[in-house]
Amino acid sequence: MTDTTLSLQLFLILTILSLAPAILMTMTSFTRIIVVLGFLRNALGTQQLPPNQVLIGLALFLSVFIMAPTLQDVNSNALQPYLAKKISQEDALKRAEAPMRTFMFKQTREKDLALFVQLAKIQRPNTYKDVPTYVLVPAYIISELKTAFQIGFAIFLPFVVIDMIVASTLMSMGMLMLPPMLISLPFKILLFVMVDGWDLVVKSLVAGFH
Repeated sequence: MTDTTLSLQLFLILTILSLAPAILMTMTSFTRIIVVLGFLRNALGTQQLPPNQVLIGLALFLSVFIMAPTLQDVNSNALQPYLAKKISQEDALKRAEAPMRTFMFKQTREKDLALFVQLAKIQRPNTYKDVPTYVLVPAYIISELKTAFQIGFAIFLPFVVIDMIVASTLMSMGMLMLPPMLISLPFKILLFVMVDGWDLVVKSLVAGFH
């Protein structure tokens, strides 16, 4: 019996580890952050700078920073009691799920939640507790993508204005063969540095979750 229990626990741990990337991308702040950083790089027009590894690393550590209170809750109320053999495996999973659901509910729009409740063809829930997790997760992802695209639109606007000014200036000077991006890129980088762009973007991302 003990060997069977240990085998099941090992199987569960391996399953969780294999699903860790999916959990990271779908149930934390990682999705919004990496999409916004991707928009920022495209708006600047710096091609592959910063590199993908840098953007992913920044998104990962920002996600850990944002999710720290939730992860501490999971650790203190679920993981540590389970390791101390004070609660069962099922109780640990339920306790770990609760703070994650609370985090996702705070960031999920009611419209998106209602959409997936309708698509799942389940009875309309009276409280958040009645919403299944498999309904909450896709609703949360859709909400995060919408928020990320809204932030991305706001980031793009000033850089598009610079591109338009540079393009119109070159046309008026008759320099049609000179690529506007070649001239506008230094000005966009200069603008981003002068307004302390990284500070503004990171501050906005973190503040959006609090």
